[in-house]
Amino acid sequence: MTQTRLSTTDYGLIGRPLAHSQSKAFFTRLFAEEGSGESYDNFELQELTPQALYGLVLLNPQLKGFNVTAPYKVAVMDYLDSIDPAAERVGAVNTVKIERDATGRVTALCGFNTDVEGFRESVRPMAERLAPGAGALILGTGGASKAVAEALSQLGVKALKVSHSGKGDLTYDDITAEVLAKCPLVVNATPLGTYPDTASCPPFPFGLLRPGMMCHDLVYNPAETEFMRRAAAQGAEVKNGLEMLHRQALASLAVWRTKS
Repeated sequence: MTQTRLSTTDYGLIGRPLAHSQSKAFFTRLFAEEGSGESYDNFELQELTPQALYGLVLLNPQLKGFNVTAPYKVAVMDYLDSIDPAAERVGAVNTVKIERDATGRVTALCGFNTDVEGFRESVRPMAERLAPGAGALILGTGGASKAVAEALSQLGVKALKVSHSGKGDLTYDDITAEVLAKCPLVVNATPLGTYPDTASCPPFPFGLLRPGMMCHDLVYNPAETEFMRRAAAQGAEVKNGLEMLHRQALASLAVWRTKS
């Protein structure tokens, strides 16, 4: 965080890097439409430490809360005073509410996960078209994948996680035509393909995709990722993460505006 003077920002986003994020633009437009006079800013933290978080709230005495993006959705949990049971169950936090006393002193940092709601409602139209018993593959095992798994579980869809390292249920080499026949919904929960590294893509066997299969990418910048382009070339239905971003953002705002 490069800020060196007191700010009047109301809400913000922490993570690294943040050049790709559209959260600030979304909230700025929303607050203008509402006429609320509130503001949202990016706080790029090169590392997440108690000192970094202390500096954030000290230099932003008006800050009511902030979103958390990669790579800090799991690590931030170590620095919070309380964590909502749903976020605890997921094992990741993307929304922090700052509670202050009448003098403005910070009394608690409280963690929530609105990614679950955002993704659940974004993927719902796809999930509802799955055949009974059909599952999903989640590419990645980070904080975002945890929210995706919880959302799919709430929709009654069993998911398997895929990773390079073997930390998931499968590696990319384990994905076969038979696996995809059982799991025709594929979710990219990795940051691969995010601006500016738009040519990157998970090492997924796209040649095994068939028409009728569905691929949802959490990445929203660019609007069409390399993952989506390759999947669509095989006849799969594709969707990016913009709707998820908007839905989780509105859910975060509801958390921040709810009186404790």
